[in-house]
Amino acid sequence: MDQAVQQEFLVETQTLANKSWTAYVKTAVMMLVGMSVASAIFHHSAGVGVLLFLLIVFFGVYRSMEIKSVTLYYDDSGVWLHSGILPWNKGTQGVKWRDIENAVFYPSMGSWLFKSYKLRIAHRFTRSSEIVLTNMRRGNEAVQSINNMHQNLIRDGAVK
Repeated sequence: MDQAVQQEFLVETQTLANKSWTAYVKTAVMMLVGMSVASAIFHHSAGVGVLLFLLIVFFGVYRSMEIKSVTLYYDDSGVWLHSGILPWNKGTQGVKWRDIENAVFYPSMGSWLFKSYKLRIAHRFTRSSEIVLTNMRRGNEAVQSINNMHQNLIRDGAVK
């Protein structure tokens, strides 16, 4: 019986949300400030200024790639967050369907204006296993999809 229910609800992996353009703002501001400092230092010591400039560019590229790597998706076993670009920080964390309490997004004027949402997928037993994300594009739609899918699985007996 359990296998019949499980096979009926095989869901393909579906991407729900990625980082919004607003996630890049902090990095861009930090790079602009860093470039100003590097420019001032360049006038006193060209070698140090160039080195600082290269470090700032490296930091900006790395941080942008790291932001781009964040993907929230779901499949037949739960909701998952994949992030990271280097082998030692690349990974996936998530919450299984049976352990999801709910998914919520936090509306504000800024989130409405920029379509960039903070969202939380709560684990019903422990807060350390929940997923909390900021600056997510289509975060409001992702929360609706998660809650709808969770309700359908509960209604049809696949999740208790």
